[in-house]
Amino acid sequence: MAAMNPCPCGYYNHPKKECHCSPSLIQKYMHKISGPLLDRIDMHIEVVPILYNELRASKQEESSATIATRVKNAREIQSHRFKNEAGTYTNAQMNSGQLKKYCTISPEGEAILKMAMEKFQLSARAFDRIIKVSRSIADLDNSNAIQLNHISEALQFRSLDKSSWGQYKN
Repeated sequence: MAAMNPCPCGYYNHPKKECHCSPSLIQKYMHKISGPLLDRIDMHIEVVPILYNELRASKQEESSATIATRVKNAREIQSHRFKNEAGTYTNAQMNSGQLKKYCTISPEGEAILKMAMEKFQLSARAFDRIIKVSRSIADLDNSNAIQLNHISEALQFRSLDKSSWGQYKN
């Protein structure tokens, strides 16, 4: 797990404070993380500050107990999946042969994954990690096959791979 600011001043994409960093400065800042290191991080999530009113709003969220049950069920699915695979207990530990064996992807999912791989010029390591995260999302969804929505969600967790990072401001 790692954390970093989105730019040198820390206010890129902030809802209330203005970032004074130029796009080139943001790009230079982002390039401090080497590609090979970034490639080894499975999920990249941009966390923007939340305004007080949003924190206090009463909206229905999934309860912690419900989430815990989904995670427990997903872990049981993985335990069952890997019961005969020595040394493999979770999706994150799958090797390439196991990816082929256990990660059936719908044709629509394959198409979006291919497009993302080509558009963002992702590495083979990123490809494997996207499939592993997709498999975990599918397990949380209690789905045997990896569907388009599972691939799409996993791709959203690779935001720092996108070539457009730091090139525009909201």
